[in-house]
Amino acid sequence: MAHRLGTSSTDIGTAVDYLRSGGVVGVPTETVYGLAAMAFNVEAIQKIYRFKARPASNPLILHIHHHDQIEQLAGTIPEALPRIVDAFWPGPLTVVLKST
Repeated sequence: MAHRLGTSSTDIGTAVDYLRSGGVVGVPTETVYGLAAMAFNVEAIQKIYRFKARPASNPLILHIHHHDQIEQLAGTIPEALPRIVDAFWPGPLTVVLKST
């Protein structure tokens, strides 16, 4: 069942609880609405692929909240990356790395 939530701390808490329980939420970005789920919840990620009718060979974008998470996710981290991230995050910098 779909619910429209606002930006109050209560609504954000509701969305977080739903994500933690394996749910998928729609979120606005700068240009479009996206689907979000917990990155390490396989069933939730599979839901996104089903909802979008997206082939499994087409990877999803992963957003992280702290640069320490890069080490959990990337196979190889370029030597210069920590300096670049420290200089530009938070901010409009996208990093594309091969996952582990």
